[in-house]
Amino acid sequence: MELFELLQEVVEALERLQVPYIVTGAVASMAYGEPRLTNDIDIVVAIEERHIAGLLSAFPSDEFYISEDMIREAIHHQREFNIIHPASGLKVDIMIKKDTPFDNSRFSRFHKIYPAKSYQANFAAPEDVIIKKMEFYREGGSEKHLRDITGILRVSEKEIDLNYILEWADRLGLTEIWDAVKRRLMD
Repeated sequence: MELFELLQEVVEALERLQVPYIVTGAVASMAYGEPRLTNDIDIVVAIEERHIAGLLSAFPSDEFYISEDMIREAIHHQREFNIIHPASGLKVDIMIKKDTPFDNSRFSRFHKIYPAKSYQANFAAPEDVIIKKMEFYREGGSEKHLRDITGILRVSEKEIDLNYILEWADRLGLTEIWDAVKRRLMD
């Protein structure tokens, strides 16, 4: 199984279950920016306990690893769980949507994108991908997040709402990182 085939299976399952979702992380960064290698897919979902049985049946245990207990715990603590396809080594990180102003904003701004010719998926808007990448950089300091951000800005520059980014950077305490990103673009 390839990355975008797994994404298609997950998207189709979420849409069948009518679970709101957005694709984020490296896959979204590649959609708006520069390609890079990744073995995981990040998706934020507004899943509820009533969706668990359908989700488990969509990913049979003879082909996937998915834990009912982990899903329940993720929902309860607003964390994440995984769907793993052991045969390919691919993993989907499913993060639970939080009831915060930022998550509510990014769920209202998603873009329908064709990650492959055969299907569409809801992707976080490029500005929201940038904002989350800045948060992840603040938490862990990984340069890959800054590379993803600058790649998005270089490739999708004309489509980016810089005022939106500036507003959320200010609200989330990311202004210093945003300033560093802008300096990096000038180099």
